[in-house]
Amino acid sequence: MIKKSIIFVALISLLSIFLLETAFAVRIKDLVSIKGIRKNQLVGYGLIVGLNGTGDKSGAEFTMQSLGNMIQRMGIHIDKAQLKVKNVAAVMVTAELPPFARIGSKIDIMVSSVGDAKSLSGGMLLLTPLRGVDGKVYALAQGGIALGGAGGDKKAYELVARLPSGASVEREIRVRLNGKRSLTLSLINPDFTTVTRIVQIINTSMGKELAAAIDSGAVKITIPEDRQGDVANFIAGLETLEIVPDGVAKIILNEKTGTVVIGEKVTISTVAIAHGDLTIRIKNQENAIPPRRGEKPGESLVVIPKGSTIGDLVKALNALGVKPADLISIFQSIKAAGALQAELEII
Repeated sequence: MIKKSIIFVALISLLSIFLLETAFAVRIKDLVSIKGIRKNQLVGYGLIVGLNGTGDKSGAEFTMQSLGNMIQRMGIHIDKAQLKVKNVAAVMVTAELPPFARIGSKIDIMVSSVGDAKSLSGGMLLLTPLRGVDGKVYALAQGGIALGGAGGDKKAYELVARLPSGASVEREIRVRLNGKRSLTLSLINPDFTTVTRIVQIINTSMGKELAAAIDSGAVKITIPEDRQGDVANFIAGLETLEIVPDGVAKIILNEKTGTVVIGEKVTISTVAIAHGDLTIRIKNQENAIPPRRGEKPGESLVVIPKGSTIGDLVKALNALGVKPADLISIFQSIKAAGALQAELEII
């Protein structure tokens, strides 16, 4: 009985260690894309009719020409000079054709005014062909425009609208999986450490050396002969594997909004900074003391242990009420002094 209890405790301990190690693991499918399997952009030019006087003005020649050409194709002869387009708006229609979309599948579309219309609300998009970069029609769009959103500033979105399932697929882009002998995984954020971990987990799970790193952004996987007839399930098995991704130490600063985004791997070295009435000193651990007010009136002193993360610095500065604008200046100064072990990106 005692032995069983010891074994049970040991298993629980091992399980706890495993859970801790995989607490921040991410699925491979969230880190990579498969070469050759992607969305394709579609675009088309169309007309929205039925607007309540909020369409393009008479000066929009391309709208009048488009409407006249459409009416003539229907067998109705009309003088284009007599056309009034205040209830009509010219729009560009865009969409993304997902991989493996079949004929008859529905996809979302976006319509955007290209003239001087005031609003697209309540209109109807007439049948619009959507073409790919090769000039071929891959989908047909048509439907009513419902902007919604009664609150806020309606003018901000009255000229752009999204139509869920507003187009139907008319042509397929064939992607053949079965019979493929290899796959290439492209990392969304290229990194040598991450790509190495992906190779290791795939080879370990498969029990074979199937994966090999091409560079920091791609992994080539050889598909076993017995799985080449069922590549979809083979990919599904790869996608669920989990690793802990690595990344570069980086700080993102947005000076317009005062937003500061700090990566977890950012560290700082020994440095001293004076910013206004604020003094910052980063020293060895044995000399470190908590943030405190300076001895002189209006003076603030921050002493932080060497090797601390930038998060420790931010916490200390926040305790003294330092504003985001001052944080940005401080980070820039630390970077210029060579004491910030991170990439500083200003947007």
